[in-house]
Amino acid sequence: MVSPEFAVLKHPGFTEYRVENWHLARDGTGRIVKGVSKSVWQYSLLPLLASLLWPSVHDYFLALSGLILISAFLTYFKCTQVVFESVIVIPYHGIQLETHRGLPWFPSITVERRFIPIASLQDFVIHEGLSGWNVRYYLAAVRLSRSGNYQLHVAYENILPHFAILLEVYRGVQAALPSSG
Repeated sequence: MVSPEFAVLKHPGFTEYRVENWHLARDGTGRIVKGVSKSVWQYSLLPLLASLLWPSVHDYFLALSGLILISAFLTYFKCTQVVFESVIVIPYHGIQLETHRGLPWFPSITVERRFIPIASLQDFVIHEGLSGWNVRYYLAAVRLSRSGNYQLHVAYENILPHFAILLEVYRGVQAALPSSG
């Protein structure tokens, strides 16, 4: 296995290459560094706090509005974090890129899916890009649109896993898809 946050899930008819949004600390301690923030029990106290303060602040529209705005922002932030991303290879049909957003214990509040049919898939490549002073590698599906333009669909665009993970996914996708030659 390349990395503990990476999993290859083989099912009849398709293979999923999943990267979760966490990794082990690189200091040798084995500590898990989460890209997603875990649920904090203190956030559940916000409605209780609002109900206790209601008699004294219900006349103060600004204070009440601020409390509601803060709790709405925290709820939105918690529910829209990326939990994992996947590349699903369906031989002879195409590939699907997925991003699952939600909470660590309820990962699929929203799911964004992009299916690329085999007929329009031109290539699946590892490329490099610059981010500040760093070179980052990414996977991209090159697709020919109906209008004749080429489109790039980046896999794992939110998590950006390390090159070893990308290389294993690339090799798996290339082996599963029929050659275009």
